[in-house]
Amino acid sequence: MSSQVYDCIVIGAGIQGSCTAYYLAKNNKKTLLLEQFVLPHSRGSSHGQTRIIRKAYEQDFYVRMMEESYKLWAELEKEADVKLYRRTGLLLLGPENGRGFPIIKDTLQRNKVPMVVLKREEFSQHIPNFNLSSGDGALVDTTAGVLYADKALVAIQRLFQSHGGVIKDGEKVIGITPGPVVTVTTPSGAYQAKKLVITAGPWANTLLSHTGLGLPLQVVKLNVCYWQEKVPGSYDIRNRFPCFVQVESLESEHHIYGLPSNEYPGLMKVCYHIGKDTDPDGRDRQTNQDDIEILKRYITRCMPGLVPVPAVVESCLYTITPDTDFVLDRHPTYSNIVIGAGFSGHGFKFGPVIGKILYELSTEQVPSHDLTPFKISRFQAHSKSAL
Repeated sequence: MSSQVYDCIVIGAGIQGSCTAYYLAKNNKKTLLLEQFVLPHSRGSSHGQTRIIRKAYEQDFYVRMMEESYKLWAELEKEADVKLYRRTGLLLLGPENGRGFPIIKDTLQRNKVPMVVLKREEFSQHIPNFNLSSGDGALVDTTAGVLYADKALVAIQRLFQSHGGVIKDGEKVIGITPGPVVTVTTPSGAYQAKKLVITAGPWANTLLSHTGLGLPLQVVKLNVCYWQEKVPGSYDIRNRFPCFVQVESLESEHHIYGLPSNEYPGLMKVCYHIGKDTDPDGRDRQTNQDDIEILKRYITRCMPGLVPVPAVVESCLYTITPDTDFVLDRHPTYSNIVIGAGFSGHGFKFGPVIGKILYELSTEQVPSHDLTPFKISRFQAHSKSAL
């Protein structure tokens, strides 16, 4: 066992763990960031070149968190001297008398988020090559855009190291012994720290089992699909085509989202925001393609400029809570263990603000946001009913 006692160990070097470790090291905490895979890797939820960044949410608390997240992303971009964000706007579509669209529209208006409501008769001049469904409303969250995800992750890990942080990748945690000083064991040895933060994505419950805790987390695998433009440039980021989210559609009650062609020239990313249960250690055995069939129908109907068969299919894991809100809390038994989990496929854009919150929790500061929606205690009734 190393004789060194860290101020904090963070397990999991995805976006949430890397941001948490960065804020710890920046504030002079001796920090070790452990990652089970060799970096960079594509086995979790933080890989890939792009993510949507947006304020378009139903809940006020997410809009408030995103206000800060935008500022923190800008600070990180400046410190790292790397471009991490490109503003494209986000086109939000959904039935005007549906459940999701009117609520998001109201929330944006209430929070004075800059937006433009598109009338049906002017839709096609603003958004070419896209068919607005009958009964659907459309608006643009004008501050939204694309985050360069893989660049962001590397930049934040480098900044963490520049502040004296230590990354040990290729070290899978096989034991956690709680106590006033927590011991974390890997095949390479044991490490000790006064505080522990667990941000292990799909492996959260595997690690929490060492501490006597289980959370109602569902791990699902999504097919991340890229669709070829029939005419090159039709949906290109350089031609100012926006990101989009379709909140309900004829094809599904779940979100369908897309990002303009950027990472693969001539291919637009369009995905279904729900997947099928999977074992994170055996994800390639899960070959369900129901989501692709839904996307084919949607693209045929709404995006006539795309070939309705995916040209490239990658995968991503989501770790979903019953209410799709995050877990940001201290362990109910061990107050020096902090948990960030259940980001439910919409956590990446919050990375810096979540990292700051988990840093605050681990250093016993008052969190900068109200964490009531993210407490573990909200699952108690859910857990009892499951017994």
